[in-house]
Amino acid sequence: MLGERGRSVANAVLGPVARLFVKMGISPDAVTYAGTALGIAVSFGILARGHLVAGPLLLAFILVTDSIDGQMARQTGRSSAWGAFLDSTLDRATDAAVFLSIALASQSFDGVLGTVTYGLALAIVPLAMLVSYTRARGEAVGANPSRGLAERTDRLVVALAGCLAVGLGAPVWILTIALGYVAIASTITVVQRMIAVKKQVA
Repeated sequence: MLGERGRSVANAVLGPVARLFVKMGISPDAVTYAGTALGIAVSFGILARGHLVAGPLLLAFILVTDSIDGQMARQTGRSSAWGAFLDSTLDRATDAAVFLSIALASQSFDGVLGTVTYGLALAIVPLAMLVSYTRARGEAVGANPSRGLAERTDRLVVALAGCLAVGLGAPVWILTIALGYVAIASTITVVQRMIAVKKQVA
């Protein structure tokens, strides 16, 4: 999906940045921590306060640069199970911050549509965790359930695009539909991965 295409583009564009950080002696883990802290700060400090243009644009930039730590690890030969674990764990924290911030921002929307938008944003938080959990738990039992309709990049791109559209003047229902899609697609992804695991290990 979008994640696979985005990673190939990011690897090509951000390779020089990763090499520069390596020359500066910065560790991949430090970049992971910094990216997470920045993502959470932008989410709660900007997006949650209703800045639906600056918030999504800044978060999109952070999302694009998310692969730098992995590139640094590969370039230095320091790829490790710990680094992969750290990156995946902190990604979940950033994801939760983004969707909780969208929920907080949507409290300013009037009527039933605002309530639905708020509820969908909240619902996506556990759904996103389930998508990640089904992959991790599936791999733990010897399966390979890595594919699915809505991977991390897909969820974030659709949700942030909806926020940006509303920030630029589109009606609120655009964001509601975007979040509805993310919620449904995340649910489908969980089911897809459960079925994949069952086929492989049952």
